[in-house]
Amino acid sequence: MEADKPKPRVATFTDWMRARLKGVVDPLAEFFIRLGLTPNMMTLLGLGLNAAGAVLVAGGAMTAGGLLILIGGPFDGLDGAMARRLGQPTKFGAFVDSVTDRWSEMLIFMGLLYHYVSSAHPQALLYAVLVFLATMGSVMVSYTKARAETLGFDCNVGVLTRMERYLVMAPALVLNLPWLALWVVAILANVTALQRVWHVRQQARR
Repeated sequence: MEADKPKPRVATFTDWMRARLKGVVDPLAEFFIRLGLTPNMMTLLGLGLNAAGAVLVAGGAMTAGGLLILIGGPFDGLDGAMARRLGQPTKFGAFVDSVTDRWSEMLIFMGLLYHYVSSAHPQALLYAVLVFLATMGSVMVSYTKARAETLGFDCNVGVLTRMERYLVMAPALVLNLPWLALWVVAILANVTALQRVWHVRQQARR
């Protein structure tokens, strides 16, 4: 009996965005390379912008913080594009990129948590719980994929991956609607983690 052929990798929204923005990202990557910047510098610049944005969010300056986070987001794609153009993509570079992505996201949630627990907002407790749920969901989305792939499973599925969370959170902060982003991420990030668990279960059963 012929063995089952492995299914092709499922394309995500992130993959779709990278393909559509390649004509913009590659010239920008070339521009920053000519300025003398390295992929690691871009990674750290992105982390720094997100950290600064998180500090502003913690102080209640949602729009200003959101703008910094919005600017810092594209650095996530530029560092990888620069590494590829320089012929320097490494496993360690990919590891550092993933780790700094997690730090950036957690710093933003920490800024929101500090803002709500230190404010007199009548729904501060509810929003603090939402921050926790959003953080939990975001961590579990990343963990389920990382753990599944170490076991040899494909886990490239879900409605709210890193790119989607960024596209929800940054504009919502700019518009001073953090509560809206928290509701969306708190619910859909955890749904995404469950989707990945189910996806891996289906593969394991096959």
